[in-house]
Amino acid sequence: MWMWQILISENDSKAKGVRLPPRAGLILFPPAFFSAENPPGVQSGAQDRLRSRIFMNRKRKTLLALAVLIAAVYLWETPRPRDLYARVPAEKTASLQAFREEYPPAQLNVNGRDWEYLSVGQGAEAVLFLHGMTGAYDIWWQQIEALKKDYRVVSVTYPAVNSLSEMEAGVLAILDREGIGKIHVVGSSLGGYFAQFLVGRNPDRIASAVFANTFPPNDTIKEKNGTIGTLIPYLPEWFVLNALRDSFTAAVYPASGNDEMTLAFLNEISYGRVQKSQVAGRYKCVVEKFAPPTNTSAPLLIIEADNDPLVEESLREQLKSTYPSAPVVTVENGHFPYISTPEFYTQQLTNFWESR
Repeated sequence: MWMWQILISENDSKAKGVRLPPRAGLILFPPAFFSAENPPGVQSGAQDRLRSRIFMNRKRKTLLALAVLIAAVYLWETPRPRDLYARVPAEKTASLQAFREEYPPAQLNVNGRDWEYLSVGQGAEAVLFLHGMTGAYDIWWQQIEALKKDYRVVSVTYPAVNSLSEMEAGVLAILDREGIGKIHVVGSSLGGYFAQFLVGRNPDRIASAVFANTFPPNDTIKEKNGTIGTLIPYLPEWFVLNALRDSFTAAVYPASGNDEMTLAFLNEISYGRVQKSQVAGRYKCVVEKFAPPTNTSAPLLIIEADNDPLVEESLREQLKSTYPSAPVVTVENGHFPYISTPEFYTQQLTNFWESR
């Protein structure tokens, strides 16, 4: 939870934080100085000139302070990728860089929103990867590299859309453009929530579905995060993204087993690859309610982490209760196991698809 506590008081001797004297800024001169009558020894013209000089000095100081603040915000140096990945094993960083160079994303405008996506592989069956709140198409690069020989793989980045139906329209337009019918959908976190939405609304296009590190439709998330979720559009962009980075360091990184790639990739996302408008839109999607596809005939798999810092235990239990026939794979490395243990994660996917 994010909290601002502003403690500025005029007369409260118990106040903490910034303490202002009574009527701070207004007692530079006696009150009579600003009265209708001239104070003793001060002529009307001199009083006006002094007032004007005081006003202009204050205005200049205010404008200077504002300019310094704006410069500090907008000129603050953004870390370079090589700095963010400095503690990541060199071979891991090299594999990500090589992937990006070999597979630049395609673009598709859907209803005025620019979608970024990747489509690789030549297999007869297709896989659709859906990322979470702070992800992008290439967050799945390790799975894509492992699967591209046997599957057609599509991975997307959500633009600043504000509803699950907008997300659905974009994904279906991409699949149609690529000539893909049925898919094995794999979604994590928000992506897993969205995957449930897709399964319920497009049963004829779903070959199977994996709901990973996610939750079913619920009231809990909105109850606990409704205030901050409402405030996101009005908060400074740097504040929102810095709060995400704090969460990565304090919660996600330790739960991953201090996996350096997990932390580096997420930090890179927060430094220029995601905007506040996308975060705000994705939050709206996370709390949007819909009827879960409990009667689907598509094979389902649940992947969860018993130490997931972003999906509490009660929500994990609700997910398993919602889809009681789905087998469950439980890992112990937090919210992004597909980054920190990619071989194990990919093996769970292929085992599931081959066992259908």
